[in-house]
Amino acid sequence: MKTIYFKTAIIFGLIANTISCNAQQLPLNTLLENIPPNAYVKDLNNELAPYIGTYKASYGGNEITLYITKVENKLEESTHKNFYMDALVVKYIVKNSSGTILQDTKNNNIPNIELYSTRTRPTLNTVILYYSGTNCHVGWGDIYLKKINNTQISWEYRPDDMVFTTGDCPQGTDKTIYLPETKDLIFTKQ
Repeated sequence: MKTIYFKTAIIFGLIANTISCNAQQLPLNTLLENIPPNAYVKDLNNELAPYIGTYKASYGGNEITLYITKVENKLEESTHKNFYMDALVVKYIVKNSSGTILQDTKNNNIPNIELYSTRTRPTLNTVILYYSGTNCHVGWGDIYLKKINNTQISWEYRPDDMVFTTGDCPQGTDKTIYLPETKDLIFTKQ
C-alpha cells in the first residue's frame, strides 16, 4: 500500500513540476507592467521574421553591414523582474572607404555592445531596437527599422545620450559612435 501512495505522490509531483515549469506565454508588445516574472514574451504572429537577414548601406563614407537574426527565449534582465522574449539581435560591421574595419560586433570583438528588438509596431511595419551604445554606453538609445519591401529597410537612430564625463570611461577608450546617426537611411538585403 505504501508503494502505491509513494508512486502516486511521485507522479503527482512530476506533473505539478512540469506544469509549473512552463512559463506563461504572452504576445510581443505586452506592456512591461503586465509581464509576470519569468514569463515568455513570444513572437506569436511571426512579426520578427521579415527583418531577418544581412543588409548593407553606405553613410558618411562608411559601409555598414547589419546581420539580423531572431533569438527565442532571450533573457531580459530588468531591475524589477526577469523574463524571456523572442527578439531580433543585430550584429554589425562598419568599414571605412578603404575597407578597414572600424567596429565589429559580429565576430564578438566587442561583446558589451548590444542591439536587440524590444517592441514592434506592426501597423507601421516597424521594429524598435534598444542600442546599448558604443564603449562606455556613449550614444545609447533606440533604433527604428521600417520594412519598406522584401529587400529594403529604413533606419532611424535616436540616441538618448551623447555625453560622457571623464570618470565614465577609462582613458584611451574609443568612444566614437560608428553607427549612422540619421533618419531614412536605406539598407538593402544581400
